[in-house]
Parts: sequence; C-alpha cells; structure tokens
Amino acid sequence: FLWRGLEVDVDSNVVMRDQEIASMRQGRAFLSLINDSIPKTVSAMEKLLATLEEQDNSFTPGRFETLILGTIYSAYQARNQRLESEQQAWTDILGRLANVTFVQLRKS
Repeated sequence: FLWRGLEVDVDSNVVMRDQEIASMRQGRAFLSLINDSIPKTVSAMEKLLATLEEQDNSFTPGRFETLILGTIYSAYQARNQRLESEQQAWTDILGRLANVTFVQLRKS
C-alpha cells in the first residue's frame, strides 16, 4: 500500500493515488500527519535526527510515530532520487533513522 498508493508531489507533499481513500477521515488524518510532522528536506531531517539521537529516554508514542513515518518518507525519497548524491543523502538519513528506531525499541 505505502509504496504503490502514495506519491510525493512537486511541493514535497505526500498524496494518495486513491482519491476515495484520501477523502476518508483516516486517509485525511494520515496525510495531515505525514505532511505536517515529517521534515521534507535532507537538512531538516538531519536536524530532527540530531534531536532524536540526543534523547536518552524513550520516545512518546507521537514521537515514535514521527520516527516511523520519517523512515517511510526517507525510504521513498532514497528510492526516487535521480541524482546519485541526493539518493546517497537520503540513504544516509534512512540508515540513521533505522539506528534510532533500533535504539528506541531496545529501550522499550
């Protein structure tokens, strides 16, 4: 669903291909969450990661949700970049997000 059902538009917003699902309450809530909470550039994602990597305690459920959605967004971006340098930048972000996720799961 996430790979085939979503795309990123020219403004870096996530949109659903299936307009019926996108118009449902849960679809709108998901799009609002991912578009309002997830950084859309490498530099903004690096700032988020710096904050996440410094935290010693477990994340709140909302912060963990942001981490997971950021991982999905970064994987999508890494897969769809045309320039190798941009692809590598998103791949590096993805690796760091995965590391933070594993650290958080061990703390739980």
